[in-house]
Amino acid sequence: MKVYILRHGQTDANKKYLLQGRSDLPLNDTGILQAREVGEGFRRLGITFTKVYSSPLQRAVQTAQYAAEGIPVKTDDRLLEMDYGPYEGTDLRSMPEEVIAFFHDFVNTPAPPGMEQLRDVTARLGAFLEELKKTAPEGNILLSTHAIALKGALEYLMPEAEGKWWSTNIGNCAVFVTELREDGYTEPQEVILQKGE
Repeated sequence: MKVYILRHGQTDANKKYLLQGRSDLPLNDTGILQAREVGEGFRRLGITFTKVYSSPLQRAVQTAQYAAEGIPVKTDDRLLEMDYGPYEGTDLRSMPEEVIAFFHDFVNTPAPPGMEQLRDVTARLGAFLEELKKTAPEGNILLSTHAIALKGALEYLMPEAEGKWWSTNIGNCAVFVTELREDGYTEPQEVILQKGE
């Protein structure tokens, strides 16, 4: 079984550099194009899916629908984006000092009060991936999620990374793949599917 983990396409909040977290925003025209290109990329490589899971937020569901046309999308709260709490909607270009400190050193600086802690993001993505081991059929699985949630999955799959993924830029509609073998998941690799990348 291979698991493809996909970040959603662009929204207007992404375009405006706003923390959107749990805000339920749709894809914009660019995001729809990105998601369609990913779907075309999967088809070009002959990749089809037996199961598709998504965060319940519409930008992730829409991305899954474009990327895996015709496959029913099952939502799961564990694939939600990080909860930014009182910082939801903050402009990334003018962040409060406590958020700047957190973003400057994710590994050693706890998230500000009211914001979900990164260890909890990793734990819920890890729990989802562990459940997949027991319930998923053979074939390819698609997970449609969000930037920080995707980073949490990568941190879970690569504990030796020791936090490096938190400060790694993961663009809209980026895709990573891991394979489930008898000894567990393999190290995830990025799959380039969008045009011009």
